[in-house]
Amino acid sequence: MCELFAMSSRVPATLGFSLERLARHGGAEGPHRDGWGLAFYEDTDCLLLREPRPASESPLMQFMERQGLRTKLGLCHIRLATFGGLALRNTQPFARELGGRMHVFAHNGDMPSLADLRSHYPARFVPVGDSDSERAFCGLLTALAPVWDDAPGKVPDLAVRLAVIADYAREIRPLGPANFIYADSDALFVHADRRTQPDGQLRAPGIYFLQRYCWRTAPELHDAGVNLMSIRQDVALVASVPLTDELWEPLGEGDLIALRDGLCYGADGLQVEPEQAAGRQPLRL
Repeated sequence: MCELFAMSSRVPATLGFSLERLARHGGAEGPHRDGWGLAFYEDTDCLLLREPRPASESPLMQFMERQGLRTKLGLCHIRLATFGGLALRNTQPFARELGGRMHVFAHNGDMPSLADLRSHYPARFVPVGDSDSERAFCGLLTALAPVWDDAPGKVPDLAVRLAVIADYAREIRPLGPANFIYADSDALFVHADRRTQPDGQLRAPGIYFLQRYCWRTAPELHDAGVNLMSIRQDVALVASVPLTDELWEPLGEGDLIALRDGLCYGADGLQVEPEQAAGRQPLRL
């Protein structure tokens, strides 16, 4: 199965260390040799890079690790192909415009029966490739489009968006493992399901969650010899498997959270702490 990674932070942060660890899973320390993709948000737009080749062997991935690009919202996917050929069109994350913003989606799991739904997509959101994941994305945007259309020039309420995503996730979970990360430039939405575990069994957790809080001095002030104040940094990370030795919280089957500015919000749109988001309170859908 593929692997997912995403970050939401209060102030722009780099993904270098996490990318390096994740890239090793893409062919060097893992079987995920069939492609990789990165999305770095800047306001309502994003830089999207994808290649249908192993991340661990990609000069472009190594270049991105060294550049240390800063972002408040970033997504990454490394692919183990199970549905759809090895081609750029089937390489995640996928991106579409809705409401004047770029929306990005990446999925981990198999839902081959989505192939039967090809004729159900309106012309507004049509798959470019032939993967089940892109079809799931088109279906999600179709469900969300009325919410964005009813709020031209504005971002719909977080709880409203979560409710639509929850309904859609409930609809597709019976089709197969439906771990996905989705961003609309305002927030990152994380839906956890089942995943093939090291013992070969399909069960939760499908996604892990880590939240960090720290304070740092603004580097531009420190370098100038001026130390006026420290900056609070909140960072939230999600990944298919823990990437560090820290205490990553496993999300339960059917859990849905939203991440915005490094903080976590439950399925009801209210802010929660990591241990609450990880299935220790009734956030199941």
